[in-house]
Amino acid sequence: MLVAREHLGATGLGVTSPQLFRADDGRVYVVKLQNNRLGPKVLANEFIGARLGKALELCFPPSEVIKLEEELLRRSRRLAARGVAPGRHFACRYLSGAEYLCRHNVAKAVNRREMAGVMLLDHLVHNMDRTLNRRNLLLRREAQGWRIYAIDNSHFFRRALWTEETLARLAPRIRVNSHGVYGTLLRHYLQPADFAPYLARIEGWTEEFFAALVAEVPVEWLPHAAERQAAVKFLAARRDLAAEIVTCLTAVIPARRGDGS
Repeated sequence: MLVAREHLGATGLGVTSPQLFRADDGRVYVVKLQNNRLGPKVLANEFIGARLGKALELCFPPSEVIKLEEELLRRSRRLAARGVAPGRHFACRYLSGAEYLCRHNVAKAVNRREMAGVMLLDHLVHNMDRTLNRRNLLLRREAQGWRIYAIDNSHFFRRALWTEETLARLAPRIRVNSHGVYGTLLRHYLQPADFAPYLARIEGWTEEFFAALVAEVPVEWLPHAAERQAAVKFLAARRDLAAEIVTCLTAVIPARRGDGS
């Protein structure tokens, strides 16, 4: 777990009012606080998204739980004014020098094929916000070339304020999101084969895997056992639909490209 050492200010973006902190590893992180406008369940969504993204080796920035201690909070009038409490919050590595991904610059990316995994995961958990909010896909120049990064998993399970009932309703539904950059990727860059390795990994996830992952979510972010169980049940149900989701996604790929021609 990271420990925050310095508050650098607000990012100025997002309904959850994320803040910038320097952590004990010397790096800067975008931190979502427990008392954000949408509540601590946002942090649970971010945590689950980060862990699933890591399991799939997706292009998500490194993320971790970060501890805000009382001493740091006492030094910051802004944090005190916001009523921030000491404890565990969610931190995602800040990516300096990034630009927003769009149809005009996606051709530069060296890791476009990884977006098949991001797209599949988003459809698995009903995350429409990746394309509805154009700030959730970044392009950053690095030593290996221009790389895409997907950020902000707060709208996993369709929305931050999900319930047992909304998860049950969402579990059997499949809705293809081909808006924005996702449509560009499907129509011009991705092949059906790009989805295969991610599908294979997802189909190998067991209910025990989901249960262990959800059990790692800090209790103050997701305190109710029934909601934890509902999240596990939802993820297992969506895993069983993963192949059908891939079929629906790859149907958007033009036949002249889908056959490799």
